[in-house]
Amino acid sequence: MMDDALARGLEAIYERYNRREFVHPDPLEFLYAYDRLEDREIAGLVASGLAYGRVSRILHSVGSVLDVLGPGPSAFLADTPSRRLGELFSGFRHRFTDGGEVSALLSSVSAVQREHGTLGNLVREFSGTCGFQGAMDSLVSILLDGTGRDRNSLLPRPCLGSACKRLNLFARWMVRRDDVDPGGWEGIPPSELLVPLDVHMYRAGTALGFTRRRAADCRTATEITEGFRSICPEDPVKYDFAVTRYGILGLGSERLFRDLFGTS
Repeated sequence: MMDDALARGLEAIYERYNRREFVHPDPLEFLYAYDRLEDREIAGLVASGLAYGRVSRILHSVGSVLDVLGPGPSAFLADTPSRRLGELFSGFRHRFTDGGEVSALLSSVSAVQREHGTLGNLVREFSGTCGFQGAMDSLVSILLDGTGRDRNSLLPRPCLGSACKRLNLFARWMVRRDDVDPGGWEGIPPSELLVPLDVHMYRAGTALGFTRRRAADCRTATEITEGFRSICPEDPVKYDFAVTRYGILGLGSERLFRDLFGTS
């Protein structure tokens, strides 16, 4: 009975909040400007990679990078030498991310796109042998190799055990397709996704009894995903956007529970 009530409540808040009118302020909004998958991948990687810190600063930083790349980021990068790209971003700073990291990652992304067509093609290829999560870790490894650096603040590493919220956010945007998530990576089922575990999803997942863990790490993200999977096996991340609106819009957990179960 509890699962039935929760399922009905989740569907209700999905219908209410999973709309583009509730996207702002969210870096996801930048992806809507790009119809070509190659461009959307680049915008998504930039927007998710910089999605830490104050939201106003995130939007400013993402916008400043994408403004340089113009309306066709993939073609722009293909035509721009690495040295010139470094010059264009030499003054960029977003908290502990500097312009060198941005330009190095963009050059690496461009190289992968030249070889594979899209990042999604590479992920799909690896998914057949090591599963989607392993494929995303392989993608990060290849992109890091292309930067010539061991680390890049825009690229979380799944193999290190963190929740990798930003990488899972990027995956959600690229795999799922509905009124909010634009999609584009065909052939990868949404059932393979993990929730992007931010503070809002952690609080909701804990309140719903999906996890008792104190650490917001990969294991916690997996437990919360499994909780949603019991409601929607084919798309456990379906409710992520709607559920996290309660924290982002300042509605609070009491309002979330009232809307889910009809009680405070």
